[in-house]
Amino acid sequence: MSGVIREILKSAPITASAPCRIDMGGTLDLSTFYVPLRFLRPCTFNMALALRTTARIEAWEKGVVRVTSKGFESAEFPSGRAPFDHPLGFMFAVANYFNADGTHIIIESSSPPRSALGGSSAAAVALVATLQEALSRGGGKSITKKKIVLLAHVLESSVAGVPCGLQDHLAAAYGGVNAWYWPESIESPIFRRVSVVKPGKFKDLADQILVAYCGIPHTSADINGAWVRQFIAGMNREKWFQVAECTHNFIEALASMNYREAAACMNREVVLRQEMTPGVLDEIGEQLVAAAVASGCGARFTGAGGGGCVWALGAVEDIDSLRQMWETILSARADARLLNPAIDRKGLRIQSAA
Repeated sequence: MSGVIREILKSAPITASAPCRIDMGGTLDLSTFYVPLRFLRPCTFNMALALRTTARIEAWEKGVVRVTSKGFESAEFPSGRAPFDHPLGFMFAVANYFNADGTHIIIESSSPPRSALGGSSAAAVALVATLQEALSRGGGKSITKKKIVLLAHVLESSVAGVPCGLQDHLAAAYGGVNAWYWPESIESPIFRRVSVVKPGKFKDLADQILVAYCGIPHTSADINGAWVRQFIAGMNREKWFQVAECTHNFIEALASMNYREAAACMNREVVLRQEMTPGVLDEIGEQLVAAAVASGCGARFTGAGGGGCVWALGAVEDIDSLRQMWETILSARADARLLNPAIDRKGLRIQSAA
């Protein structure tokens, strides 16, 4: 099968894109947590943003796979020989799974690199989709979004060296504003999706959100690793019970458009996480959260924090006031800035590239 994808790509490159996300209740999508906590019906909330990550695959030199991604030095290795601990190793692992000899993978993101918005998982979903699409155009079977998600997740888990959850891949594939419920038994589905806000309300909701990049990359592996180690050791169990409760209450409040209650749930969850791992917020992040709380809004780091992004939710008038405060705070760091909070409707998209 070696070279099949390369021959297909000679006719035309293939491009797919998927959105990043903001979230609450992350970490509960790790089986380390949701299996022993199943009696709490653990769930994770996320909102797909119109900040898309694009994967494009082109025919390249036979016997070589090349990966180019903004924010990283381009790399190429003989097919099947790439080290998976390379900064772009995950992309090479996906290429290796598909035996994508002689291909050039180009990753482009409209979000900052390592911004804790789930960009690597969005890239994985988009890349799996492009490679599967190539095989489909060569006569192979198409696969569903669900199977793309599960394949991207298992590939990421196989090389990450730390536990990986599903929420980032799900937001990338499905888009929208959703609660994701994790299995309560071995008979339960791997995930269950519940729409929290309907597409017709997305524009109004975006007016009540701010998303800020704090100007430095996140280091979520260290924080996630600490949470996992603590949980396995029996530490902070009561706090995780409260995190699960906060997430349920947040989803209920947002669904009923009770933004003040939703904001209070966000702030309570951040306090719980800070008590477990103080490093979830850097100096700028702490200032952003403090300003949001003082303005009657909720604010939370994205992903596992440790840099990256912070997002806020509140009434329109409170968010308008907070925007000015956040812009002032962010001006103290060169790369820090507000990002577009528009909500993505469709998730994964595949198209031919001219």
